[in-house]
Amino acid sequence: MELTSLVTAGGCAAKYSAARLEELLRGFVPAEAENLLVGLDPADDAAVYRLDDERAIVFTLDFFPPLVDDPRAFGRIAATNALNDVFAMGGKPLLALSIAEFPEDLPLETVGAILEAAGEQVRAAGALLAGGHTLRADEPKYGLAVVGTVRPDTLWTKSGAQAGDALFLTKPLGTGLVMHGVARGLVGEEELAEAVSWMRTLNEGAADVLRLVAPNAVTDVTGFGLLGHAHEVAERSGVRIVLEADALPVLRGAVEVAAAGERTGGDRRNREFAGPHVELDGAPDELVALAFDPQTAGGLLFSVPADRAVTAEAEFAAAGVFVRRIGSVDDGAGVVLETA
Repeated sequence: MELTSLVTAGGCAAKYSAARLEELLRGFVPAEAENLLVGLDPADDAAVYRLDDERAIVFTLDFFPPLVDDPRAFGRIAATNALNDVFAMGGKPLLALSIAEFPEDLPLETVGAILEAAGEQVRAAGALLAGGHTLRADEPKYGLAVVGTVRPDTLWTKSGAQAGDALFLTKPLGTGLVMHGVARGLVGEEELAEAVSWMRTLNEGAADVLRLVAPNAVTDVTGFGLLGHAHEVAERSGVRIVLEADALPVLRGAVEVAAAGERTGGDRRNREFAGPHVELDGAPDELVALAFDPQTAGGLLFSVPADRAVTAEAEFAAAGVFVRRIGSVDDGAGVVLETA
């Protein structure tokens, strides 16, 4: 049974509209607790609660329908996507619980493969998969609730970017476009394998390097696309983000799918959310689509002072971890996607 035949949208492309979510959360009253370091006001990649001066809990939850047919690949990708929220806050995962919905007629070996692969990925991140909750449903979904720890004085958020910073990304873009292209027969097994490999890659290595360079702002790029997450950084930090379209790292096949006029459902929702805050300064349509493309288990988007940019690149190179400088931070507001 092909997993993707059971779903209408897979991976982070299945996320609820960011614009509608923003509207819903606007009515929530933030909790009045001095030890809640990160909650809904403003929201970030995970909630953070301080235990004492040296320890804080990082708590996140993420799940979605399959975007690939291989159950082991799906389990690893879903686990990676959830675990990466903890790394985006500067934390270390400690404990995870499964959140799952499966059709009753889905073969047990398929369900077992998803759970086994997720458990392997949790252990690879230095944490334990200690239980979970499973419901019956026509559409399969899987993910994790993850608890991690971080020192309160080393916590990363998306609200600290400063004018003059250099902006970097630690994974290539285009997972949504490639998965869509696979379904439409526009790209093949090589492109699929490359995308799956990146989606299975934990952001742990990138986070370990980042601790050496002390970033000002960090977030992970997932369902809202690069432009959606850049908009969040710009808005929360009170700055203007300038992205260089020609510098964006790209998965093989993604631009070709975009150039063929294909778009995912998440593309439209991301444009509704971030589009009013984005200035398109001559960027070609296929690179605009790449920047709006919903990512699953994407890389870390981070900013560092410009005088530490070369050092950051050198540290990533020494560690053998991918990074690409994609823009800068200026005074002002909003996001610009420009070409040279």
